[in-house]
Amino acid sequence: MAAAVVPALKHWRTTLGRAEKFVSPVYSTHDCNLRSRLYRDSCPVAGLSSFLTSERLSYQEAVQQDFCPAQVGDSFGPTWWTCWFRVELTIPEAWVGQEVHFRWESDGEGMVWRDGEPVQGLTKEGEKTSYVLTERLGEGDPRSLTLYVEVACSGLLGAGKGTMIAAPDPEKMFQVSRAELALFHQDVHKLLVDLELLLGMAKPETFLMAQDLASKFFGQRGGESQHTIHAMGHCHIDTAWLWPFKETVRKCARSWVTAVQLMERNPEFIFVCSQAQQLEWVKNQYPGLYSRLQEFACRGQFVPVGGTWVEMDGNLPSGEAMVRQFLQGQNFFLQEFGKMCSEFWLPDSFGYSAQLPQIMRSCGIRHFLTQKLSWNLVNSFPHHTFFWEGLDGSCVLAHFPPGDSYGMEGSVEEVLKTVARNRDKGRTNHSAFLFGFGDGGGGPTQTMVDRLKRLYNTDGLPRVQLSSPGQLFSALESDSGQLCTWVGELFLELHNGTYTTHAQIKKGNRECERILHDVELLSSLALVRSAQFLYPAAQLQDLWRLLLLNQFHDVVTGSCIQLVAEEAMCHYEDIRSHGNALLNAAAAALCAGEPGPEGLLIVNTLPWKRTEVLALPRPGGTHSLALVTVPSMGYAPAPALTSLQPLLPQQPVFVVRETDGSVTLDNGIIRVRLDPTGRLTSLVLVASNREAIAEGAVGNQFVLFDDVPLYWDAWDVMDYHLETRKPVLGQAGTLAVGTEGGVRGSAWFLLQISPNSRLSQEVVLDVGCPYVRFHTEVHWHEDHKFLKVEFPARVRSPQATYEVQFGHLQRPTHQNTSWDWARFEVWAHRWMDLSEHGFGLALLNDCKYGASVRGSVLSLSLLRAPKAPDATADMGRHEFTYALMPHKGSFQDAGVIQAAYSLNFPLLALPTPGRVPMATWSAFSVSSPAVVLETVKQAESTPQGRTLVLRLYEAHGSHVDCWLHTSLPVQEAVLCDLLERRDPAGHLPFRDARLKLTFSPFQVQSLLVVLQAPLN
Repeated sequence: MAAAVVPALKHWRTTLGRAEKFVSPVYSTHDCNLRSRLYRDSCPVAGLSSFLTSERLSYQEAVQQDFCPAQVGDSFGPTWWTCWFRVELTIPEAWVGQEVHFRWESDGEGMVWRDGEPVQGLTKEGEKTSYVLTERLGEGDPRSLTLYVEVACSGLLGAGKGTMIAAPDPEKMFQVSRAELALFHQDVHKLLVDLELLLGMAKPETFLMAQDLASKFFGQRGGESQHTIHAMGHCHIDTAWLWPFKETVRKCARSWVTAVQLMERNPEFIFVCSQAQQLEWVKNQYPGLYSRLQEFACRGQFVPVGGTWVEMDGNLPSGEAMVRQFLQGQNFFLQEFGKMCSEFWLPDSFGYSAQLPQIMRSCGIRHFLTQKLSWNLVNSFPHHTFFWEGLDGSCVLAHFPPGDSYGMEGSVEEVLKTVARNRDKGRTNHSAFLFGFGDGGGGPTQTMVDRLKRLYNTDGLPRVQLSSPGQLFSALESDSGQLCTWVGELFLELHNGTYTTHAQIKKGNRECERILHDVELLSSLALVRSAQFLYPAAQLQDLWRLLLLNQFHDVVTGSCIQLVAEEAMCHYEDIRSHGNALLNAAAAALCAGEPGPEGLLIVNTLPWKRTEVLALPRPGGTHSLALVTVPSMGYAPAPALTSLQPLLPQQPVFVVRETDGSVTLDNGIIRVRLDPTGRLTSLVLVASNREAIAEGAVGNQFVLFDDVPLYWDAWDVMDYHLETRKPVLGQAGTLAVGTEGGVRGSAWFLLQISPNSRLSQEVVLDVGCPYVRFHTEVHWHEDHKFLKVEFPARVRSPQATYEVQFGHLQRPTHQNTSWDWARFEVWAHRWMDLSEHGFGLALLNDCKYGASVRGSVLSLSLLRAPKAPDATADMGRHEFTYALMPHKGSFQDAGVIQAAYSLNFPLLALPTPGRVPMATWSAFSVSSPAVVLETVKQAESTPQGRTLVLRLYEAHGSHVDCWLHTSLPVQEAVLCDLLERRDPAGHLPFRDARLKLTFSPFQVQSLLVVLQAPLN
């Protein structure tokens, strides 16, 4: 008689270990591992051939090339090249009725092409190593077929040498390690998914979490408050980062064609996709795939989100550039997919401006999603679901997925973490769960979808449903009565180095924002003055889209590889060259038919009258200085060569060189004293004899810091860099007088920063100018150093003011709390100001963004020297200007905002082919200095029409009524939103060549102005 089987006692640790080994991918080649049974019979491919190219060819071009015999194990490369493989397949007759896969493994990213169409992305890192040829081989199905596999010589996250963010290895070689046909065991796959999830629930750490959740759940009536997780397929693809822009196009195709396969197989699966630029690339280069995406969008499975052209940086772009991100993005989504986005989707940017809620609301967006603040180094952000209130009081509903990731994989641990970490428990019962490989693309897999389907209604776990952003935000909105409100910017306590890294990119960004502003204004005015002039709408759209592309959150920030930085600089050069040609064309049209001599037209593109010193070109390539007055948003003829500049009633600039080698510049408004090495020992506001530089201190002090982040080299500057401050000391006797006075006085000096780097600077003071300028040239060759310039002020205040998009905000100058201390390095746009009652000091700049005010010291960040992911970042020659402006009273009343605009928007001296008008002319002016007329452009809806869009904002932080005066022949004026949609109740009476407007603090208003037909 056989002995009875006695149940064995099982220890949890050995049992779990055994189960883990049974399903773990680490042991997938072992007999005792379930994964080894996923594929049964296999056979090699019937034929394999390849060709290598340095170009990214289309399919049609590639298949016409000469392919040479290849085999598994062959090497190909180097980095950024492409290897195309022709794969001949013969399916064995015995496999009828079975699921047949083509298996392919390579360390390069691949795309399978079948019958001329892309059908599957293949990435080993993204767990996509097979293409389903057929789910059931039929009797009549073809047994022989040919596939093409396009393999990029780069991985999912680029080709860093040694580490992910290291500069790419230019000599890296790649390999195909598997190419075969195999039978797929669907039952084994299902069992594997089941066991993985059960194992996840059985682990002690997750079991206790699940038990705790279950007890709470079962204690509620009918599960009425059970938490619901909204799972959405997601694939974050950086538009450029550790790979070039052109590789991103292929990443999109590889990722999205895989998503299409998932949508076909799983009707309940929803895939969200942001960034209009990426969709336009796929539309142009993969039209078949794009039409499939449009089909699935109609079914509600492919959901465009975000509303912007790219996922831009949330700090550095100007207010107008942010508006254009939404204008271009929303119009694209409406045109291509039939509707605009209702949520702003920016999961990976490095902080979020306080003006974004107002911009969102005026672009039809009420919801916002990110997760990046989970990266905070110092303070944990207190909410996952909340109302975000912006600078003007606008509110949006914000949600941070509590799992703190946009690349979930559908595990039990991730699901439990999503609920356990939710900081708004009791206030809301819904969370987003974004699943799919991201950053370098890849996206969701069938395994992820299968896991989440099984977790739909599992006892003891939160409810998981495949969902959409619309369903998520509707659920959050319906239960939002208890949500908290966060007011102001969402500051990321990390990646503060991105305000400074790659200074040439920052400079290109600021310059090109200015050029496009000026081109739009002059082209709009030319429409009025010339019946023959055609507004360059198509060219401007192309240039704007280039600028918006460069404002992607890993490009304008400088956190990209050298190849991307070089491409970005080429984009800026295109904008400069085409923009300047458009400026000249508009200037010529402005002067058409006007009497007067040939010569130069002096143009002021700002909405206030300006009297400034300008260097005018003269015959023989020389320049002469002239004091010119130009009306607001208008022009004046250049002064004749022979005309003397009357300086009264303004005092000329006096330049005095003292016997000790110091130099004093005085224009009657401010008096500047430089020591023999070029440092600022005194800055006096003459009218009140008030000294701006702290007693016993010097300004214009260059300081060098050691700058060695923990990991994210181009991204981070750590707090401990402040402990390494080293003043750069000049040599007495290097200061010399430049321009000797009159309309301009200047002094210049040289400074050796280190054995490898040097600096030259001209300190300039113009007649009638309230600020002193510092024109700077640096030859920079450093390794992990940070250069700043400091100005200790004779001002005491617990907070400093920094310009942001369409306004300004205050940040502390002290370190009372961890929230204060974490902002040791912040961002600003054109100015920052430190003021006490009755007096202040403003620091202006023309292309810098990094800044800080600690105590009473204003500091402007100039240059960094990170070595990853671009080892050459910031090396070489730099030119930039900053300026210092002491002022009486508040910065608002003293005109700091206008001064910073003037520094950034110099008067234009444009040559005209015909005659220059004899008289001055002004198109627009505003009665209140608190209101800035930021933009004048043609309306998007009337490319050949005569409707202009005017955008104004309140800049002081005040309620104000003002008059907008114009000399243009206005037929009708009406308020509109930022997408240029008319406000039905927004008609504005136009009388006596003016409109009345009412603003609240930091409010942005847009107007549609319809012009009468031109007289000529």
